[in-house]
Amino acid sequence: MSSKHAKPNFSQSQVVEIGKRVFRLRPSEIRSLPSYDDQNVYVADIEGGEYVLKILNSENSKNSALIEMQNYAMTFLHQHGLPAQTALPTASGQLMSLEEVDCGYGCQKYLVRLLTYLPGITISKVPLTPQLLYETGKMAARMDKILQELEHPHLGVLQRENFIWSLSNVPLLEAYINLFDGDPLEEAVKSVIHQYKTSVVPNRSNFRKCINHGDFNDLNVLVQPDESDGHRISGILDFGDMNSGYYIHELAIAIMYMMTEHPKPIEVGGPVLAGWESILPLNEAEKDCLYLLVLSRFCQSLVLARHSVILHPENAEYLMITSRKGVHIFHQLWELGKEQVEKVWFESAAQFSDRK
Repeated sequence: MSSKHAKPNFSQSQVVEIGKRVFRLRPSEIRSLPSYDDQNVYVADIEGGEYVLKILNSENSKNSALIEMQNYAMTFLHQHGLPAQTALPTASGQLMSLEEVDCGYGCQKYLVRLLTYLPGITISKVPLTPQLLYETGKMAARMDKILQELEHPHLGVLQRENFIWSLSNVPLLEAYINLFDGDPLEEAVKSVIHQYKTSVVPNRSNFRKCINHGDFNDLNVLVQPDESDGHRISGILDFGDMNSGYYIHELAIAIMYMMTEHPKPIEVGGPVLAGWESILPLNEAEKDCLYLLVLSRFCQSLVLARHSVILHPENAEYLMITSRKGVHIFHQLWELGKEQVEKVWFESAAQFSDRK
């Protein structure tokens, strides 16, 4: 999560200049794309190519080894048949360039990459049918299974011990609880963090370790129409939250974000879980913690969105997208309770798998 003034705000002329000098592009069209704390720019080249120029915030730009690892992982997934974005070389053959630019906060250094532009629209814009939810769970499991095969000298940078968005670090949210300022939500969030510490942490030794994408959300999954009037996944975006974690974390994250896009959120868990288990069946400890991990991801989203809006009020609309929808779903999940929610999820997952 970036600090104040770390988010880049390159002007159109600065984007054009870097595109030409660093990547030998001749832009015919440029437009902004949404981003949490980086700057994403769609660039169409005069010769017909389409790209995303990704300018990292100045904080993450200090960790080139982590970005190199992300580039490698994206290419690795692409080579294994998954529709991940990949980084394209600069004119000098590198996969990123460190640029010193003043975009309103004095000169700072920003890592710039040119990524492939993938076809499709975000999954947030189409009906989340049970079949599409199943495919989402299946894709998330396939991705983590492939990432587990990664070998790279910088693999250690993915440990990210104090990374606030890692589902291993939910207790770190306690430092931000004062942001609720008496909001009734505060007690529920505190309770989830307490239950995380007493129920999830003791179980963690039984979770299976892996490398997580870490943000398999409704704005990072692209889809296109398929032959049967439904949709298929056509793109996986944004590997900025990659970290060493556990398979169950990725599943919890996918369920949580898909819930925010569904008219009946509680029904989402079953098909996503069925898709996931078609690749990676859960063990008992993982099953037992799924509900609390989904709630924990809601807590991360609700707490950290408030913190980010204080730092970046100009980006409040984008930063609060999940949070605004998430508050009601979080309450619903919380009030139904673990037993009732698990019954819905696991029974519908079993029914869905039986129909396959």
